[in-house]
Amino acid sequence: MTQAYVKSEINNQIATIEFFHPAHNSLPSDILAKLTTTITEIGQNEEVLVIILKSGGDRTFCAGASFKELINIQDEETGEQFFSGFANVINAMRKCPKFIIGRVQGKVVGGGVGLASAMDYCMATNYAAIKLSELNIGIGPFVVGPAVERKLGVSGMSQIAIDANSFYEAEWARQKGLYAQVFESTEALDEAVEEFAQNLTNYNPEAVKHMKQMFWRGTEDWDELLMERAKISGKLVLGEFTKEKLKRFK
Repeated sequence: MTQAYVKSEINNQIATIEFFHPAHNSLPSDILAKLTTTITEIGQNEEVLVIILKSGGDRTFCAGASFKELINIQDEETGEQFFSGFANVINAMRKCPKFIIGRVQGKVVGGGVGLASAMDYCMATNYAAIKLSELNIGIGPFVVGPAVERKLGVSGMSQIAIDANSFYEAEWARQKGLYAQVFESTEALDEAVEEFAQNLTNYNPEAVKHMKQMFWRGTEDWDELLMERAKISGKLVLGEFTKEKLKRFK
């Protein structure tokens, strides 16, 4: 079994950050923490003008929260801490002064939809269907909700959050504004991401920084807001309903 990792490399002023977990690129606390640190550090690196965020493997971009970890949460504090991992990654992406391009090669579930929504520009394959499955286990997409709502609008977000059993096609996500472009194959996606990133390196970094602030205007309270949401999820994950549901995943 391949080990989970977060790795990054810098080429021609483009930083590529890649995360991987053998369980469909799910995100346990240590991966979330590493992602947060990596995004923050690379954001401060003056050699870097653009960031590409991607995951390893072919089939799934990100399966969201780690069920193994969810099952083991026994108290509110641990629950809040786990969900704050997603809050930290989204806030790191929001505050990063560089544009973050998402390269989404496959299915996106739960917290993964939050990750894709926090990209500044997201490109995907037609296999990159999305699903907010949290309601299925008795919690909701509370932490990722603000990021998803910012991209899909309240209508789009509530649609996929309420219909927690369904995958919504990549084309639906494109029409709603989550994906800028959708490609037939991973090869075509990679080519487009690379070309787009190269183009972005020609822009004035100061202008980019100010544009990024402009795009994220109105999210200044997210440090507090997302932590409040993490508390809600942390409480719900301890409820009888969720405990029963999670037993199926043991």
